[in-house]
Amino acid sequence: MAFSRDPLDELVVPDGTEAQERALVTDGDVLVGGRATVEFGVRGRNVLAGESAAFGGDIEADGDCRLDMWCDVAENVLVGQDAYIGERVHVGGKLKVAGDLDIGDDVEIEEGFEANGWIVIRNPMPTIVFLFVYLKHLLLIGEDDAAQRLVSELVEDDEDGEPEAEPLVIPRNATVGDDAWRVSTPATIGDNCRLHGNVRAETIDVGANCNIFGSLRARDDVTVGEGARIHGDLTTRDGDVEIASDARILGDVSCEDLELGPDAEIDGTIRAAGEITMGTTERDLE
Repeated sequence: MAFSRDPLDELVVPDGTEAQERALVTDGDVLVGGRATVEFGVRGRNVLAGESAAFGGDIEADGDCRLDMWCDVAENVLVGQDAYIGERVHVGGKLKVAGDLDIGDDVEIEEGFEANGWIVIRNPMPTIVFLFVYLKHLLLIGEDDAAQRLVSELVEDDEDGEPEAEPLVIPRNATVGDDAWRVSTPATIGDNCRLHGNVRAETIDVGANCNIFGSLRARDDVTVGEGARIHGDLTTRDGDVEIASDARILGDVSCEDLELGPDAEIDGTIRAAGEITMGTTERDLE
């Protein structure tokens, strides 16, 4: 996994992520930028949230959980290893930690907390802030190799030597929920994802075989992968749209140039200010 810029400058939804009834579920880590709002719970390996991030449901972390100051969690925080809770964090339910707990001042946990390991009351370092400020500084001064080593240490191999799943990244100031996913950055959605809500971003890249129950709207280019299903309109203000083979848009498409792959379908109206290019199947070429 390589970062060419600040990793919180893009919405990244890794392969296989699902928006279930009350939680966003992924196999890898969950990184949430400062002042972002996640209107449901999250479930992943390690969960790290920046200052003033808000969650509308449970946080379930198989590994560690780190919440910087002023974070707000509407329900429970369940942690499989260690937890680091910054000052003035609010938890609307219980905090349960299987390992050690570092907890800051003025933390409010409405239904109490328990930890199987050591409990230390202090103000933990805001780890996610330090991590990404340091990484961004390395990139700015041209230390790409050092930045890559830092990322490699974070994304460790599993016991079989295979790389762990790519993290789910929600940028700063984003809003993510059943109604809409709103970011002012590019958005990349991996393969085989199932999401609910309208996606609003600078650019949007949807992977293969995704099901998105909502519309896509971007300022610039939009790409829809092979076999994907978009249950809504697809609109870009100034960009082009590429729809791969066997993909289907259950709504209207509005763009500059439009490229349609073989057997791609659009159920609604096409509004293209520029060119429309249609792919052909192997059978058509015979």
